[in-house]
Amino acid sequence: MPDGPDVSVVLVGGVQTQSQALDFVQWFADAWAGRPLQREDGCAEEELAAAEADLGFELPAALREGYALFGRRDDLTRQQDPLVRPTGRYVDDALNGVLVFRRENQDCAYWGISLGEIEQDDPPVVVESHGGWIPFLDRMSLAWVELVLSESLFGSDSHYDACELPDALLPSLHERYARVDLPDHPMWASDDDSPVRWYSAPGRLVRRDGIQDRSWIHARGRTAADLEIVRKDLPGRWVH
Repeated sequence: MPDGPDVSVVLVGGVQTQSQALDFVQWFADAWAGRPLQREDGCAEEELAAAEADLGFELPAALREGYALFGRRDDLTRQQDPLVRPTGRYVDDALNGVLVFRRENQDCAYWGISLGEIEQDDPPVVVESHGGWIPFLDRMSLAWVELVLSESLFGSDSHYDACELPDALLPSLHERYARVDLPDHPMWASDDDSPVRWYSAPGRLVRRDGIQDRSWIHARGRTAADLEIVRKDLPGRWVH
C-alpha cells in the first residue's frame, strides 16, 4: 500500500502559534506539493510596505509573515479561492471595515480581518456568506493552514476527486482516517454545507463539508495511487 506524509500527525495538538502555522506550510510545500519553499515564493518587503502605505495601516504580523513566506506560491494559494495579491487587498465598509485578503473564484464569498482587530498580531478571520460577514476562524494563523489545505485540494494534476458521502459510509471514514486537529469552520455556500472538517491518512487528505444526511467530501491523494485508495475506502459516487 502506498505510504506518505500524514497531515493529522504533523498537526497533532493543533496550531498553537504563528510560527507553528508557517512551519506547517513549509512542511506541506515540500512533502505534499513537491517543492520546498524558496525565497522567491514570498512577497518582497518593498511590495508589502507599499501595500501598507496604500492601505494606511500596518498588516497584522500573522498576515504579513504568511505573505512574506509564500504569498507568490500559486499552487498553495491560488487554485480555487485565491489569495489576493498585496496590491489587490482592499477594505470592505461592512462591520466598520474588513480588510479582504482572499476571495471565492467567482466573487461569491470573501475572507478578511475586521479593522477593529487589525492591530492584533494574530487576529480572528471572518468570511462573507449570503447572510453577511460571519466568524470563520479565531486566528489568522489557523486560516493560513486552512487556505493551503483547501487550495492544494484543487491542484492541476489528477489527484483530486469529490463525492457525496452517505451516512452509511461515515464509519469507514472515521475508521480509516484521523481527524485533523483544526477547529470546525463554516463553508461559505450554506449552513447545510457546514461545518467543514478535515481528515487524513498517510498520503491522503479528505475535507468533509456538512453533517446532514449526506455530506460532501473532497479528497486529494499525494499520488494517483493514494487517491484510488480513498475511492476504495469510501465507495461513493465519485465525480471523476
